[in-house]
Amino acid sequence: MKKTGWVLALVLMLTVVLAACGGGSKEGSASPEPSGSQAAATEAPTDGSSTEAPAQEVTLKVGVSPVPHAEILNLLVPVLKEQGVNLEVVEFSDYLQPNIQVFEKQLDANFFQHTPYLEKFNADHGYDLVNVASVHVEPFGVYSDKITSIDELKDGAKIAIPNDPSNGGRSLLLLAQHGLIELDQNAGVDVTVADIKANPRKFEIVELEAATLPRVLDQVDIAAINTNFALEANLNPVEDALFIEDKDSPYVNILVTRPDNKDDEAIQKLIKALHSPEVETFINETYKGAVVPAFNK
Repeated sequence: MKKTGWVLALVLMLTVVLAACGGGSKEGSASPEPSGSQAAATEAPTDGSSTEAPAQEVTLKVGVSPVPHAEILNLLVPVLKEQGVNLEVVEFSDYLQPNIQVFEKQLDANFFQHTPYLEKFNADHGYDLVNVASVHVEPFGVYSDKITSIDELKDGAKIAIPNDPSNGGRSLLLLAQHGLIELDQNAGVDVTVADIKANPRKFEIVELEAATLPRVLDQVDIAAINTNFALEANLNPVEDALFIEDKDSPYVNILVTRPDNKDDEAIQKLIKALHSPEVETFINETYKGAVVPAFNK
């Protein structure tokens, strides 16, 4: 009996000790509160970094003519990338789709046209697209594969001009400025072939799609060609044109958006980048007078 009592006492003692050692590990018991630096580490990082997720990159789709517009914007792709804007440059060979796709929200903006063209396009289509930034002037030029001086132009010569109202009128004004035709003074910038008041040398005015004009130079005597299409055809307005507009041309190329997104942060970042000294230097050094910066005029 003494031996049995001693064993029971030993078992009871061990039970008490084990219960004391396992006190905080019972299932469902509360975890101990963190203290000191442990609490601080739980509440905030110690390296000063933010716990917020980084801002999501924004994609900005801009429709352009290949030259010089795409070349200028491609320069800015890495610049805007650092600012959280993925600039997607979409090239077009016509003057209709860039405006249509901006209006239909397939593009965020476009960069290919001047203000008179935009105003005419808006009026004709019932659009409300807006000019948000002036960028550069492309002096319009007259070219030929057949003569090297305008003095060699013969009576009855065939003259090709763009068939869109804005650039067609611009061509006629340039021809009149150099004495080849005379225009109705009341026509303004919306002048058309119907406003030719005098054509004493019987020139044949042929209206064709602007993009095709460099390709028909061998079929006409002279052609008035937009600088972007001239550059694409390896024609240098300064060196190859018989004559060009002066640098005070009102036909400044512009960045165009919709009223609903004109103040968006990504658009404003693009405008600031387009007006940077780097873009001004790029235009001057790359095009050497064939394209002229307009934002510091």
